[in-house]
This record gives sequence, C-alpha cells and structure tokens, in this order.
Amino acid sequence: MSPLAGRHALITGAGQGLGAAIAEHYVAAGASVLLCARSADTLEAVRDRLAPLLSDGRKIEIMRADVAVPADIDALVDRALTVFPHLDILVNNAGVYGPMGPIETVDWAEWADSIAVNLLGTVYACRAVTPHFKQRRYGKIINLSGGGATAPLPGISAYAAAKAGVVRFTETLALEGKAFGIDVNALAPGALATRLTDQLIAAGPDKVGADLHARMVKLRDEGGAPLSLGAELAVYLGSAASDGISGRLIAAQWDPWRTLADHKADIDGTDIYTLRRILPKERGRTWGND
Repeated sequence: MSPLAGRHALITGAGQGLGAAIAEHYVAAGASVLLCARSADTLEAVRDRLAPLLSDGRKIEIMRADVAVPADIDALVDRALTVFPHLDILVNNAGVYGPMGPIETVDWAEWADSIAVNLLGTVYACRAVTPHFKQRRYGKIINLSGGGATAPLPGISAYAAAKAGVVRFTETLALEGKAFGIDVNALAPGALATRLTDQLIAAGPDKVGADLHARMVKLRDEGGAPLSLGAELAVYLGSAASDGISGRLIAAQWDPWRTLADHKADIDGTDIYTLRRILPKERGRTWGND
C-alpha cells in the first residue's frame, strides 16, 4: 500500500531524529519529498540513505534552511513549487529546546530564538504554503507539538510556551482553512530519546528540575517512544484517509488515530483533542460558573 502515492511533501528539521524518520516513512509510503535542516551534511546523509527507496520518477530534494529566517522559508517553498508540480503536505518538525533554567537566569536572546524556531518558524511556514493550498482547495499541514503544549515544563519555558502556541495556532488555522479543504493538525510523538533528551540531561537537575531530569534519564535508559510511531501518524495525517480531520492535537502513543476516521462525526464540532479550560464543576467542585 502507498498511502502517499502521487503526493509531494515539504518536511522541516529532517536531518536527524524524528524528522529523518518521517522522511523515511513518507518516501516508503510513496511520496516525493523536499527535506530541509540547518545542516547540509545531515541532509545529504538522509538523502543518500533513502535514495534506494525511490521509484516511479519520485524525488528526494534537499535544501539547507533555517526556519527562524522568513527568507529561508520563502526560498524553501519556492523550491518546492519549482521541483514539484504541486505541494500537498507541509510537516513542521524543526524545533529546539532553547535555554534551560529559571526564566530570570536564561539568556534572553536564546529564549527569543527558541520562540522564533518553534513557534514563528511554524507559523511562517504555514503562512507561506497556505495561498497554494487555497488555490488547489486541498492541503495537509502537520505541526509537531509535544508535552510542552499540555503541561508546564519548568526550566524549559520557551519550548513550553512555543508548543502551546503551536497547538492554538493549529486550531485557529484549521478553521481558516476548512472551506478550502485544508486540514491542519498538531502531532504529539510521545517522549522520544533523541539529542534533545541528551541536552536536557546534560543541563542537569539544577536547571531543569530534579523531577524532569530524572524522567529524562529514565527515558534515555529505557529508550522512549519509537520514532516510527510518530512517523506513522505523520503519514496518516498526510494521507487521504484523514481528510476532514482537522484542528486536533493527536498523540501518537495514546490516541486511536488509525481508526480516527471512523469517529469523525463524534469529533466534529466538539473540543475532543483540543486545548481547553477546565471548569470547577468538571472536577467535582460546587463553586464557579454553572
């Protein structure tokens, strides 16, 4: 089966880790891909590794780009629309943790740079492809989120704030794109044992807190969620099988996404898989709003 046959995807942060895994799964599922990262060397290695999977005239294109630089994104989208007949899918995977420690101690420029990569880079890439998707009246946007979107992360405040922003932007853009057949979803891949995990461990408990540090050490030792699980969900969200599912934060590890289309009627018009405010009565309290 080739769920992405004939589709063309732009994947950011594809030089290693989850981004490289998504690229591999996309090529295996029949897509042509344009991969970007800040390191040309890692991109070349991914391209060379995936080249044997190509057939039927499909392509793997690479381009060095920094998603925090709008001009780089503009050039990236122009490249995609030059080498492909059209673009079907945008996967916003590029991300960094940013500085670690209490907000009053971290370097402000590094904090702002993390927002620029994780939030502004995602938003600008969406902005750049939306006119093309609207013209075609179809498109798939997959924004990588994570634990920072659904729970506080003391010591990694830039990452947490950015990922929460990504989810709310995802929900908002989904409504803007609904009439044009554009599906926009956020993907939570689960706790991954990647270079970002190593960065948290190296930062130490004084900067990221004893609890988070201990969890990251355990994650490293136990291996964490498989990269393939998040990559498989990215394939599903880029395929026709997920058409009409939009504006949701979907967890690769915990949600029944393989059968999500069967529950579309239950999801539409509800707050299932969205960020929301919890009222007192929902926690058994008798005070607050009725």
